[in-house]
Amino acid sequence: MRYDVMIIGAGPGGIFSAYELAEKHPELKIAVFETGHTLEKRKCPIDGKKIKSCINCPTCAIMNGFGGAGAFSDGKYNITNDFGGTLYEYIGRDKAIELMEYVDDINCKYGGASTKMYSTAGTSFKKICMQNKLTLLDASVRHLGTDINYIVLGNLYNELKDKVDFYFDTPVDRIDKLEDGYCVRCAKGLFEGKYCIISVGRSGSKWMEHVCEDLGIETSSNRVDLGVRVEIPAVIFDDITDELYESKIVYRTEKFEDNVRTFCMNPHGIVVNENTNGIVTVNGHSFEDESRKTDNTNFALLVSKHFSLPFKDSNGYGESIARLSNMLGGGVIVQRFGDLERGRRSTEKRILECTVQPTLAATPGDLSLVLPKRILDGIIEMIYALDKIAPGVANDDTLLYGVEVKFYNMEVKLDENLMTKHEGLYVIGDGSGVTHSLSHASASGVYVAQHIAASL
Repeated sequence: MRYDVMIIGAGPGGIFSAYELAEKHPELKIAVFETGHTLEKRKCPIDGKKIKSCINCPTCAIMNGFGGAGAFSDGKYNITNDFGGTLYEYIGRDKAIELMEYVDDINCKYGGASTKMYSTAGTSFKKICMQNKLTLLDASVRHLGTDINYIVLGNLYNELKDKVDFYFDTPVDRIDKLEDGYCVRCAKGLFEGKYCIISVGRSGSKWMEHVCEDLGIETSSNRVDLGVRVEIPAVIFDDITDELYESKIVYRTEKFEDNVRTFCMNPHGIVVNENTNGIVTVNGHSFEDESRKTDNTNFALLVSKHFSLPFKDSNGYGESIARLSNMLGGGVIVQRFGDLERGRRSTEKRILECTVQPTLAATPGDLSLVLPKRILDGIIEMIYALDKIAPGVANDDTLLYGVEVKFYNMEVKLDENLMTKHEGLYVIGDGSGVTHSLSHASASGVYVAQHIAASL
């Protein structure tokens, strides 16, 4: 089969590449290869009753499939250059914001128009943070919610399905360089095309490493984020989340001078499992539908670790800690903050008596046996810092789920067009190591599509 453009991965980067190419050049033959299922077939078997924890499906429905790992996220599109990746270093700050706003327009067009745009501009909360040694990062945030995000993705697929050839449940084995393009090898055969866009997300990190090795593409890797997911009564953070929804707050610890940050805040949301390459970690979702909201708010507290030579496998370091958690708890571990402070493990009895009712069935345990002391000390410091701006965060019954790990793909060496040293081979989204968010990944897809369209 011969195509003009082949896209590997149907996450946000791949979707927006396909959308933009189909809009600008409807005559193009475009193929999208995706390891996971179609959107309607993406169903996690965990129901909280018969199946309470991860059963290691051959393909994780949460991480793979149309929409990528962001399909069942809480659908937050942060329009900012302050976090979410370094796309602006390649294409410029103004262009990056312009493309993120363009992505927001498309999301609104396909079902997200009724959702709210939040902003940190002019908020008095920024001053309160500064007075307590905390930094609030600037951003505008479109919150679709897990439910509306699903609708937007469904509408986008319906728009694309007759214009683009989708190959679902089709992991790509390898990519070969040809004289006039590229060959994609998979179980369904050989496919050739002039342009190839790789958008495999974080779950495709190991596969991406092999591709770069095979094609001689330079990479670098030195970062991983480790931490926990905090669950508290929603009323404790309501003043903040009602105004800002997603507040990215950074604290510099006194003991080690490490940066600890809040991440992925889910007001009235739920805590969920995530399976990355067979490792079970924790994440959070939230909904726009009032009937699906809970009495709890959850968010991650993460410490970024940057490694220097000779150590190169930052993701391997994160995986080893996550595997230790899986070994001790059979999956995710949950612990009361009061138990952690007292140096004792949480038990089922203590969790049942807890005033915060957990939204995820996790194994009560002791996170101090899993997380390195430096990481845990930083998290504890951050909880007390947050308690000053939202009293109640440091309550004994605050729940900590571990571990949460954000694996960063090694950064692929790319030019200003997000193209590798091989003409016509692009790497976008979180799989490139350049972006770390839905908005940045989507914008990178649009950018590359526009570059290809301009070169035709």
